[in-house]
Amino acid sequence: MNERVAPSMHALPDGEAELSVVVRIPWEDVARLGQEASRLAAQTGRPVTLDEAVSHRLRSVRASAAHARPGTGEQPAAAPAGASVASLPRLSGSA
Repeated sequence: MNERVAPSMHALPDGEAELSVVVRIPWEDVARLGQEASRLAAQTGRPVTLDEAVSHRLRSVRASAAHARPGTGEQPAAAPAGASVASLPRLSGSA
């Protein structure tokens, strides 16, 4: 179980990419994701997986961060056009 495996990534037809990773989170966060999935399911009228709930949450956070006013002292949510992954700001608390 201690083996490190490179995450798989593949392109999606809509121009985005899908990256599979393993994330260890507390059960309380899993419960919150379940609540998010439940809210999203009520909005869409269909069952929603935890994966979809996470993706929706990340997209909504990214969209709201993109609308934040400049000069608030926060890092930008998205890199400028043409920037490489290596130039993205480092996430705090990441391993």
